[in-house]
Amino acid sequence: MIDLHLHTTASDGRATPEMLVAELVSAGITVCAVTDHDTTASIATVTALAQPHGIRVISGIEITAVADDEDVHTLGYGFDPSHPGLVSFLETQRADRRRRLEEMRARLEAIGLSVDLEAEIAAHSRGGGKALGRPLLAAALVRAGHVATMSEAFERFLGRGRPGFIARQGATPGEVVALVHAAGGIASLAHPIKLKRDAMIEPLAAGGLDAIEVFHPDHDFNAVLHYRQRAERLGLLMTGGSDFHGRDSGRVNAMGKVTVPADVFARLAERLAL
Repeated sequence: MIDLHLHTTASDGRATPEMLVAELVSAGITVCAVTDHDTTASIATVTALAQPHGIRVISGIEITAVADDEDVHTLGYGFDPSHPGLVSFLETQRADRRRRLEEMRARLEAIGLSVDLEAEIAAHSRGGGKALGRPLLAAALVRAGHVATMSEAFERFLGRGRPGFIARQGATPGEVVALVHAAGGIASLAHPIKLKRDAMIEPLAAGGLDAIEVFHPDHDFNAVLHYRQRAERLGLLMTGGSDFHGRDSGRVNAMGKVTVPADVFARLAERLAL
């Protein structure tokens, strides 16, 4: 089985590389890609841990682009993680993630919600190269007793339109696609059903987008059919996976349930010369 969308504690996942590999073995996954947000910090560790189990690991990432103040997630596969341009770009991305969190913390402070964000960042960032995100601020709100759960933190304070929310700044989707290509990889538009902006798919394809993530826990039968047909019409490859964030992440655990069909992966592997 093939799962090309996985997260670890290097970004917003709850599974360490060791925990992730244990889950992969249990689910019977034979080919995978770790796609942490704006970081490649876990790829080497997961690769080393997976190798004795016969699990093939492809380099992967989920890069956050921005279009009209909205996040557009782009998956990259088969690239060189040490590519200088990519390394520099990701360092900038991670620095901006921290800036955004600090500004959101200040907004919360202004409405009387004091949190120890630094403690959450310090605990998360051991080892370096890890991407920070709003879940850290949500955890700080829970720890401070301002909310009972992380979901409540997003619903009341951190989601779009809420008092602590600040829109992300960053590269355009087209720029991210070009960056992935420069590093020798292919780019896939992540979970388009969540984006709700199908109109951007064709222009992105014309600009070099290689694939659409067709298989995802948020895609029901009709969505899979819709995006599969869209990919075929535009001559795009297809990707997919469980978007696994860990058993205690609060998300649906779709590992072993949402996978990439072998024939679909074969076309992807051919393009990447795997």
